[in-house]
Amino acid sequence: MSDNDIKVKINGRQVLCGRDETILDAAKKAGVRIPTLCYDERLEPYGGCRLCIVEVKDVHKPQPACTTRVKDGMEVYTDTDEVRRMRKSVLSLLLSNHPNDCMTCEATGDCALQSLSYEYGVTGKRFAGESWDLPIRDDNPFIIFDPNKCILCGRCVRICNDVVMAGTIEMTGRGFNSLPDTAFGKPRTLDNCEFCGQCVSTCPTGALIDKKGRGKGRSYEMTKVKTTCPYCGTGCNFFLNVRDDKVVKVTSDYDAPVNKGNLCIKGRYGYSFIHSSARLTSPIIKKDGKYVEATWDEAIDLIAKRFGELMEEHGPDSVGAFSSARCTNEENFLLSKFVRTVFKNNNVDCCARV
Repeated sequence: MSDNDIKVKINGRQVLCGRDETILDAAKKAGVRIPTLCYDERLEPYGGCRLCIVEVKDVHKPQPACTTRVKDGMEVYTDTDEVRRMRKSVLSLLLSNHPNDCMTCEATGDCALQSLSYEYGVTGKRFAGESWDLPIRDDNPFIIFDPNKCILCGRCVRICNDVVMAGTIEMTGRGFNSLPDTAFGKPRTLDNCEFCGQCVSTCPTGALIDKKGRGKGRSYEMTKVKTTCPYCGTGCNFFLNVRDDKVVKVTSDYDAPVNKGNLCIKGRYGYSFIHSSARLTSPIIKKDGKYVEATWDEAIDLIAKRFGELMEEHGPDSVGAFSSARCTNEENFLLSKFVRTVFKNNNVDCCARV
């Protein structure tokens, strides 16, 4: 225990915390789950949805766990009858202006609002009144926006402005007419949007959906395969969502050490080449003036033969190799070693050099 550590009790369980940590951080250390809707680890705490409210001993009103800093000796209760009653009221208010079309919603099985409503037994019938009936925005190649399913958590706006720093969307309107939208409601284009899909990755409902994966299966029907993005040397990780041996969409890996779930347009949407009919699936060599398929042994033997002929006729400096930032460090090292030990020269370069 350091001088900066303080003791906090979460549901009677004592944990050590730093002075700059929140009740939500302390609960995670204690293994206690506190429900949230507006919280994303990639973003600064917002305290907007009020689902994470908790009771603190000697404090006479509920506190949002995501924005309240811990204090030494603090005692927190996360699942009392009163806390559950308030959370049910919040969920009831959210569902009062929600389509409740879970049977056909693309996010079914992967929707935080749906899961919490089931957990707390909320049906959406408690509060009656006016509800949205807005047109679905389907005016760009990658993202579908159904404003009727938006719960105004602000996560899409904050990740666009604070993480991506694109400024594509902002909260527009006032009161009942508030919505996250582009300036003047213009369609998303490459002029005003990077199409990174960050807003989709953080949306807790079905308000923002990847168009490329729409209608291709529920999340629980897919096998998630963790892999590394092939487009640059950053090394971002993500999950390929596979159904019937086909990649149908890409989703974020929030535990990835490099990107923490963040992706660019290429990483999130540039996977169509995987099943392209134009993709080469075997080596191609030239025979009698024509390109024909070959085995790997044939291709490698031909390459070795031609390199040997060039080096014998023109000397070792006549050959070299170019590598790519898309390759791993290990692959680039092997290519460098190959050039220096087999070609016996230093003619090796990489696009990342510039």
